[in-house]
Parts: sequence; C-alpha cells; structure tokens
Amino acid sequence: MKIIRKLMMWVIGIYVLIGVLLYFFQEKMLFLPEVLPVNYQFEFTTPFEEVFMDTSDGERLNALHFKNENPDGVILYFHGNAGSLKRWGTLVQPLVNKNYDVLIMDYRGYGKSTGDFDEDDLLKDAIDWYDYAKKHFKESEITIYGRSLGTGLASYVASHHEPKQLILETPYTSIGDVASSRFPIYPTNWLVRYQFESVEYLKKPTFPITIFHGTSDAIVPYKYGKRLYNALDTSKKELITIPKGRHNNLIEFEQYHRGIDSILYGLQK
Repeated sequence: MKIIRKLMMWVIGIYVLIGVLLYFFQEKMLFLPEVLPVNYQFEFTTPFEEVFMDTSDGERLNALHFKNENPDGVILYFHGNAGSLKRWGTLVQPLVNKNYDVLIMDYRGYGKSTGDFDEDDLLKDAIDWYDYAKKHFKESEITIYGRSLGTGLASYVASHHEPKQLILETPYTSIGDVASSRFPIYPTNWLVRYQFESVEYLKKPTFPITIFHGTSDAIVPYKYGKRLYNALDTSKKELITIPKGRHNNLIEFEQYHRGIDSILYGLQK
C-alpha cells in the first residue's frame, strides 16, 4: 500500500508540475518570434514601403506595405506564430504578384515591433492596422487574410468591420480547443490565457469567408478548420479541403492556387 501511495503521489506531482509549466511557459510554446535590430534592412523583389505605427501605450509596431502600380485591392495579412517579416515578407510575394497590395505586420515582440505578448493588446493592434488600410483603400477593396495563429486576429478584425472578404488558412476554433487536442488530460481552457476565439468572433458574418485546410495538418488538425466552417452562420462560405496538405505547405497544391485565383479574381470581376 505504501508503494502504491508513493507512486500515486509521484504521478500527481508530475501531473501538477507539467500543468504549472504549461501555464507559466505557454508564451514560449505559442509565440516563436524572431527579433530584428531596428536598423535591419529588408530586401524583396517587389516594391514596398516600411511602415511604423506608434500605439497608445507607448509601443512601436512595424509593417511592410507591398505595392502595385494599379492594385485591384489590398490584402491585410496576419501571419503565423514563428519568425518575423524577414521571412513572411518573402512568403506573401505570390499574393503581391496577383496585383494586390499586401500589408503585413509584425506583432508585438516580433521583428522590430516592441511590446509584450497580451491578447487584448494584440487584438487592438490588429484593429489599428485595419484602420491604417482604410486610409488608403475603401473597405470594399480590403481582403483580410489570416494564417495559423493570425487567423484568430483576422477573424476578430473582420467581425468588427465590413471587409470585402476573409481568407483563413489553417484556422482554429480557439487556441484553447487546439491545446486540448495536445494535452487532453489537462483543463486547457482554464490553463490557456490566450484564446483568440474565432468561432465566437464569427457568429454571424456578413462577408464571404474562405477556409483552406489540409487533412494532414499536425499543428492545427483539420477537424478544427472544418468545425469552424460548420459553425459559420452564413451561406457565403467555402471550405477548400486539401488532401494530404500539411500546416506549412498548402501553397504547393494546385487546389490552393485555384482557390486563391477564384477568390481574388472571381469575386473581383
């Protein structure tokens, strides 16, 4: 009996320890930023303007505005959880080549952007970048695009405005839901301080929504993209399922390119 009690105490202790680590180190798992020096010089093959925005709480945010001579509109792009604009500026070039301007920003703590991670601040910053886009384009010309982590921010911004459309690549219903699939024996909705509840933001969308998701996504499982799609109370929605597509390689599939062309050109003309 003593051995069983000791074993149980060890199991409980390990369980609690892992739970504590999950709670206090969740930023390390969720946010994987690359920090850049302020004097870092971006280099890309398409014309761009580097943009800085000062926040009301004293932080400074960095973005890139890729430009076309006579753009068909602008894509406001919220990127994933790893890297910085050094990487993401290259990854959005195919969208720039579609004759759309692309405005993509680094979140607080990423690249040249200052500040600490905080869900409310990140969401407020996202709204501010939409306001920046509205200074240069009509809302009917703004396409909001979210990828992975950025799908939560993109969904939040879209829910507060009337953009032309919303594109979500490898989205989730909420961060808590994804965490529960990785740590099913923990009360993750209580432990996780960052929720980004896309399924709640998009209760009754009035704009078209397209979701791209691969069936072999091991980071954000396909079931969450499908669950989000099913929860959308609108007829203006489409789920583009990419068989065998993973989290970071959807651009390698013809279904993705056909879908993007249909969205950017089919709805445009």
